[in-house]
Amino acid sequence: MASAPPDSSRPVFRFAPSPNGRLHLGHALSALTNEALARRFGGRLLLRIEDIDLTRCRPEFVEGIETDLGWLGIGFEPGFRRQSAHFDDYAGALASLRQRGLIYPCFCSRQEIRNAVVAREAVTGRPWPVDPDGAPLYPNLCKVLGPDEAERRIAAGEPHVLRLDMAAAIAAAGGSLGYTVFDADDVRHVVQIAPERWGDVVLARKDVPTSYHLAVTVDDALQGVTHVVRGRDLEAATDVHVLLQHLLGLPTPLYHFHRLLLDDDGQKLAKSRDSQSLAALRNDGVTAADIRRQLGFA
Repeated sequence: MASAPPDSSRPVFRFAPSPNGRLHLGHALSALTNEALARRFGGRLLLRIEDIDLTRCRPEFVEGIETDLGWLGIGFEPGFRRQSAHFDDYAGALASLRQRGLIYPCFCSRQEIRNAVVAREAVTGRPWPVDPDGAPLYPNLCKVLGPDEAERRIAAGEPHVLRLDMAAAIAAAGGSLGYTVFDADDVRHVVQIAPERWGDVVLARKDVPTSYHLAVTVDDALQGVTHVVRGRDLEAATDVHVLLQHLLGLPTPLYHFHRLLLDDDGQKLAKSRDSQSLAALRNDGVTAADIRRQLGFA
């Protein structure tokens, strides 16, 4: 007998880690915050595996995510979406943007971008603007390429990325855009976006045919996510996601940005900094109840 379809009247939350390392306490905080808010609002809780980077994401890390979350006892719905199985969905979104002239190929290497930024700083005597993550804004080197030259270079197999023409995208979206932030008591306020501070962001690469910005936007819509709960480090990126939602005709969820856990140096816990993993804590005798108490979810 077929199972009943999900209740579309209930809010939908999701936790979406990348399997490029073992989960740490910061991931536990995010997963437990999603669980607590989903329970508070009577919502569903989905797990999504964000594995678009096939060179860094590995099967053993997917297994590790399942083990760690099972150990914490978080009540996700059965099954999960793996982004690597849905590249066609992201290709469709890119095609829609391409048809409207909102993306363009960029053949610049990182070194070429750095050289251009240094040269322009030397001319102006002023620092080149950076995005919220601290990376230099793209200096629009390939934006002036004619379509014939771009197609010739693509046909010749030159490595390239696809960038969003931010100015054209903002104009196409029209008007002032915003999104709604909610807290644990469902008190809400509207935040106006400023996606121009990101410049012409990358939406796809030759080796990874999508980007975090594009994949997360498409996935949230396809999975019916109504409440996005994630760390404050991703708050600024929401500007890009809301812009893409408007361009692609997708709904905009409600958002909640939780606190971040910092190490002794005041840096955010991160896999790249070898922050102690949940697996290591478990091997040291720490229990799931200990983790919940430590993070305020006793």
